[in-house]
Amino acid sequence: MRVTLAEVEAAVRSAWSPETAFAREDSRAPEKASAGRGQCGPTALVVQDLLGGELVIAEVTVAGVVDGVHYWNRFGAVDVDLTRDQFLDDEVVGGPRVVQRPSDGIKPGPARDAYLLLRERVLAALPDR
Repeated sequence: MRVTLAEVEAAVRSAWSPETAFAREDSRAPEKASAGRGQCGPTALVVQDLLGGELVIAEVTVAGVVDGVHYWNRFGAVDVDLTRDQFLDDEVVGGPRVVQRPSDGIKPGPARDAYLLLRERVLAALPDR
């Protein structure tokens, strides 16, 4: 199946829900709500499944203290971050580094469940080719 980034982005955004997010409960509080909040890990993995590229990670800091991490994708010299709008003014995304996807897959648990559900929804939403 060959798909475009625009098709993948539309399918991903329509598939997001609280069940596809993987982030601490307090970071998904209503006052911090944006559609992409907590969706970066599962989204980056699904984008890589469909389009290839590299996974990129960076620490997120608040007032100089590491508060979490952020994932996105890189295709050569171009970064694609479908969840970049999730950050508040006081949250700073640090320097990126490329990481390898675990060869044995994602360990069973909430992160894997969120990824698999998002992947299933995205694949169902993409046009048949």
